[in-house]
Amino acid sequence: MHLLLILVLLLVAPAASRAETELKIATWNIAWLTTKPAGHPALPRGVAGKSPEDLALLRRYAERLAADIVALQEVDGPLAAARVFDSRTYELHLTDETDIQRPGFAWRRGLRVTRNPDLVGLDLFPAARHSLRRGADITVETPGGSRLRLLSVHLAAGCHFDAFATSNRPQCDTLARQMPPLVGWIAERRREGVPFLILGDFNRRIPSDNRDDLMRTLEQAAPLLRATQGRSNPCWGGGHFISHILAGGAARGWVVPDSLRVLVYEERDRRYRDRLSDHCPISVRLRIP
Repeated sequence: MHLLLILVLLLVAPAASRAETELKIATWNIAWLTTKPAGHPALPRGVAGKSPEDLALLRRYAERLAADIVALQEVDGPLAAARVFDSRTYELHLTDETDIQRPGFAWRRGLRVTRNPDLVGLDLFPAARHSLRRGADITVETPGGSRLRLLSVHLAAGCHFDAFATSNRPQCDTLARQMPPLVGWIAERRREGVPFLILGDFNRRIPSDNRDDLMRTLEQAAPLLRATQGRSNPCWGGGHFISHILAGGAARGWVVPDSLRVLVYEERDRRYRDRLSDHCPISVRLRIP
């Protein structure tokens, strides 16, 4: 009997370990990643495209990041994304819009991913020449059968600190108007019981105590864990994070404690801030049962 019990335990233990999946998930605003040349009418004045040398550097950083899933921002289509993320390693998905700055995802081939419809409500001005950005939405299913929903966002700029209700900045009114679509998306995930992440460029400096209009508004729909809470951003000399990773539902317990990492560029010349990106990639690890 003892021998039989040992054999059963040996068979069960590997199955249990196989059922758990660890994923490294990152977000990276790559700042005007486009194949268009400088002076192209779609580019704002003063914005230059990436040189071959810049793209080679970014590609090496993508390899060093070695994330399983990367939420992308400011990418001008799959062709531009493929200049940084090797198509032999990663699959790509970007929002279905013509804007030059699009959110999206890159994920390792072999992951089971479903592309969901864009969160179109984030683009308040779809007919504008430089409109706001939609949200890119995917679902990942692990070998163990768990599902994780991810939303890559790039919210309106220009309202880093102000309270929504009292600010005189029109940008704060714009950011406040982007909250209902996000709240609705979170509420739907809660009704479904699906764990989720919202990650990307929020253009918002959220204080350590989370007492902020953006966080208070989103948490009306569900409790959230902010991976960047209480941390300083070492990118380009340090400062506040404006890119964040928010976890909701069971995913709050899947985030490995103290796994937040920032991949800081080795280049110190400030000219590389324009050539590469003013954002460094940030990542966390999730341990998914």
